[in-house]
Amino acid sequence: MEPSISRSTPVAAAADAVWSLVSDLPRMGEFSPENIGGYWVDCPGPAVGAKFRGTNRNGAKQWSTQATVVECVPGRLLTFDVRTSFGVRVSRWSYVIEPTETGCVLTENWYRVGSWFIRRFLGPKVTGRQDRPGFNVESIEHTLAAVKAHAER
Repeated sequence: MEPSISRSTPVAAAADAVWSLVSDLPRMGEFSPENIGGYWVDCPGPAVGAKFRGTNRNGAKQWSTQATVVECVPGRLLTFDVRTSFGVRVSRWSYVIEPTETGCVLTENWYRVGSWFIRRFLGPKVTGRQDRPGFNVESIEHTLAAVKAHAER
């Protein structure tokens, strides 16, 4: 499956340091303009099959999601599927880290999945976002810049 949106940035930090930031999903609220954090469910952290409960906010609108890690290669790759609080799959997110001579390249991918009903009606009603892909371009760029700034400190 090809990502719907993919953005990358070079980071002057070790791949393992960047991995520790993007794989700490409870901390993602520090970097994301929409996610405000969450917690691992019955597990200490990322691993294939691990579950995470996230919370997102857009102004006065707030909603929860359930994520399941589907790929996990420490220092290199984290992919998770996101479902609504009632179990309908809505997206897949992936962080890919490629080491370089000066640090690494961090890529964030968003895959749009789910039904047209969720995309057209329920998603905008719950999140207040009519243009999810348009917002996610900005969101990904914001998140990558924030992770980069933190990792390079």
